[in-house]
Amino acid sequence: MLVTGSTDGIGKAAAVELAKKGAAVIVHGRTEQKAEAARKEIAAASDNPGVEAVAGDFSSLSEVRRMAEAMRAHYDRLDVLINNAGVVSKTRMESADGYELTFAVNHLAPFLLTNLLLPLLKESAPARIVVVSSMVHSGADLDLSDLQMERGYSAQAAYSRSKLANLLFSGALARRLSGSGVTVNALHPGVISTKLLHASFSGGSAPEDGAQTPVYLATSPDVANVSGRYFVNKTERAPSATAQDEELQERLWKISAELTGLSG
Repeated sequence: MLVTGSTDGIGKAAAVELAKKGAAVIVHGRTEQKAEAARKEIAAASDNPGVEAVAGDFSSLSEVRRMAEAMRAHYDRLDVLINNAGVVSKTRMESADGYELTFAVNHLAPFLLTNLLLPLLKESAPARIVVVSSMVHSGADLDLSDLQMERGYSAQAAYSRSKLANLLFSGALARRLSGSGVTVNALHPGVISTKLLHASFSGGSAPEDGAQTPVYLATSPDVANVSGRYFVNKTERAPSATAQDEELQERLWKISAELTGLSG
């Protein structure tokens, strides 16, 4: 099971919980040093020596490609991919590829990584993809003519839009995975006290609370055949009407494929 962004916060808590369940967990961090440090902590906390690490800076699409290649070269199966890594930037910043940073890290990176790892996931079917979104998606809309937020920027708007993009991606991906044995579901983890939350917001529950729904979607037999849904507190909920807009899902998929250099 690969958990992206698992050097702290919800991702780290989820990795510990999965490792405690006996899973072969792959910890992901932005740098090799961070990933390795987290790997040691998670292995010790879970008493599971099978924890491994992989590095990749999600602000660079070439790094995402390199990480996917390393994963395919090293592993012959992948049962679960949890797309958890995320950022919030108080000011408008750009990724290595010139895209608005929050959109690049929170949407384009997992979009590309997931697509590159799909062959491995399909070969490992039944397999699961879990996408950590947020309830803040419900207050967002997506201006496809200004995805890079060049005409106005706020941290909250950028983050909310990226979480909406996560749900739009999940919906489009679920249709593409129909009949493949691979499921994809998205979730709101709760308002959790993490480094990301503190960057732009405040308060929150413990990361361990935020890990409960991702771990549930990754492991529970109750959702083994459920795909294309949105969960809050381990319960299916309806996302915003915008998130369910299939035309918008497909338009964003096409643009994302172009921006990441992915064919189709």
